[in-house]
Parts: sequence; structure tokens; C-alpha cells
Amino acid sequence: MLRNNLRSLSRAFSTSSMRLGAGMDASKLQITKTKSPKEKQAPKDLIFGHTFTDHMLTVEWTAKDGWAAPQITPYGPLELDPSAVVLHYAFECFEGLKAYKDESGNVRLFRVDKNMHRMNTSAERICLPEFDGAEAAKLIGQLAKLDSAWIPEGRGYSMYLRPSLIGTTAALGVGTPDKALFYVIASPVGPYYPTGFKAVKLEATDYAVRAWPGGVGNKKLGANYAPCIKPQQQAASRGYQQNLWLFGDEGNITEVGTMNAFFVFERNGKKELVTAPLDGTILEGVTRDSILELARERLPSADWIVSERYCTIKEVAEAAEKGELVEAFGAGTAAVVSPIKEIGWGEKTINIPLQPGKEAGKLTETVNEWIGDIQYGKDEYKGWSKVV
Repeated sequence: MLRNNLRSLSRAFSTSSMRLGAGMDASKLQITKTKSPKEKQAPKDLIFGHTFTDHMLTVEWTAKDGWAAPQITPYGPLELDPSAVVLHYAFECFEGLKAYKDESGNVRLFRVDKNMHRMNTSAERICLPEFDGAEAAKLIGQLAKLDSAWIPEGRGYSMYLRPSLIGTTAALGVGTPDKALFYVIASPVGPYYPTGFKAVKLEATDYAVRAWPGGVGNKKLGANYAPCIKPQQQAASRGYQQNLWLFGDEGNITEVGTMNAFFVFERNGKKELVTAPLDGTILEGVTRDSILELARERLPSADWIVSERYCTIKEVAEAAEKGELVEAFGAGTAAVVSPIKEIGWGEKTINIPLQPGKEAGKLTETVNEWIGDIQYGKDEYKGWSKVV
């Protein structure tokens, strides 16, 4: 009886999800401003992701009617039924992007179109409703503009934006959700490294796996992150800041913590910038994509090769011993780039060069400058940073 009921519920969800209804429409946005503005913290006191702005964006979806009118309302709790499928079966995906203030006081979003495209691919993979990325980007821009007073001025400061999409169907049955909620919250943040770059130590991790072929490692799902915390705690207990995720018998380097990993080698008078290929196990990072495009355009081809290929932990160790390892860094939205100075691999310690008296390699610094100039409107490269 229970099995039949669950099958019926699953069929009902699957059938109802086909009725797409109305699309997400930014022109229908309704704004209710807060009557009790929060007190803003001094920029120097900000802790990443702990302070939130006055407002939030929500857009409800049902299989019957599609996307409802978007709402910007005062920041506050969500109301969910205890049986909501997001709480039981991880129907949840999210994104991370930032809004910046340029020298003229304009609010800018960096490559929000890429985030919305990736969010749609994540949603499709877990049977949540897709949406018009351009309309969602407009709505995110409206939220950033409304709460622009929360964006601290100055290089390194920004507003971190967290779009999320969750299944809200109230039923304990594993099936396609027929209700969902798209929402965005915002948090003012300071420089990831307030006192400048701080190179990190990594533990090469093969006793746990972040992602695997045929899985969802290339999607930004909440379910990908919680299982990584215990290995991070284990690495931290041994003096490392993050995990360097390895995969397979060869020890292919995939990612570093929650970031894409980059290595620079120099052989036969030519340097090679290497990062893992997008084979379905690697998150399609917006910063990763930006670095690759800028490097291919700006690094002289006579001196550089830019490669999307796997390098193994053995290759990195041997290159370090031969003096062929130049530098390494992680790349992601929060830090842009995070320099790496050491990798612990079993009983072996792999030391990664840094510039004398500095906490980063030369390319790491250069890439950080390139992307920062675009984000803050100093460089209008390809319209990547759009004024809202």
C-alpha cells in the first residue's frame, strides 16, 4: 500500500512538473521596503557571510502556474513545511557572485550571466524548475541596487550574493517537486585576505572523494559540500588549511577545497598554466573560466601554454624536486585566487615557490589584478562587469 502511494505521488509530481506555466518576469517585481533598517557594521569588522542586508528577493514556482511575481521584501526567515522535500532529499542548488562599487559609485555585477547559466544546469540535474537567466539577473541587480548602501567602498570590498533554489513540495515521497522557491540574500564582505595574500598549506586527499565520473561534481548543489567538511577537519587537525582532492589510481588533481586548482610548470624555457578539464567532475567555475580566457589572450604565446588537462600529484612532486614547479593557486568567487605554498602528500612535503618576501607567485598576483580591475570597472573587458 505504501509503495503504491509513493509511486502515485511520484507520478503526480512528474506529470505536474511538465506544466511549466509563466516564466520568471522581472517586470512584475514588487518591492516592499523595510521599516526597520539594520545598523551597518564597520567594514573592518565584517566576517564573510555573517552579516546580511535589509532585503531579500523571493520568487515562488508551482508546476501548475509557473513563476509568480517576484518579491523584494525585508530580510527574514523562510516558512517551510517540516516535510518540504529540500529538507529530506536535498532538492537544493545555489550560486555565489558579487556586486561591486566602482570609483564613480556605480553598482556592478561580474559575469552574472555565467552564474545563472550554471544555476539552470544545476536545477535541471535535480529536477527543479529552470528559469530565464536574463530575467533572474535583472532581479538580482535590483536587489543589489536597492541595498547598495551596504556595499563598502574600496578595492577588495563587495556584496556577496547568494541565489538559491529549493524544492518546497510538502510530501515525504521521492519524486519531482511541484513547488519551488528561488531566493537571493546578500552579505557585505571585505577582502578575503584583509592583510594581503596568505599562502595556504594543503593535504593531498585520496582517502575521501569529492566527485566521481557520472556524479554531480560539476553542479553547485548543497549536497556536494557537507560531505567535504569532515575531511577538511581531518586535514586541519594535521596543520593544513584545505584538502587537495585527488582521484583515481594515478592521483589526478581535481580541485582544492571548494575552488578550482591551477599549477604553473616551466620546462624547456616555456611555462605552462594547468587546470583540470571539465569532464563532469569539475565545477565549472566562473573565476576559472575568466582566468583561462584572460591568460590565453594576455600571456605571450611564445612563452606560455595554457592547458586544460589533468596533472597528477606525482607530476607536481617530481616537478618540485627538479625546480620545474613555478607556483600554484586555487580560484573561486570568494578569494578570486588563493596562493598555495605547501602540499602534504603522505610522508612527503611538496614545497611550492613564492616570490621572495611575498605570499604569492607572480602570475597569482597578476591574475588577481586583472580580474579585480574588471570587477571594479577599471577595465571594461568584454562587458564582464555590468552596471545595474
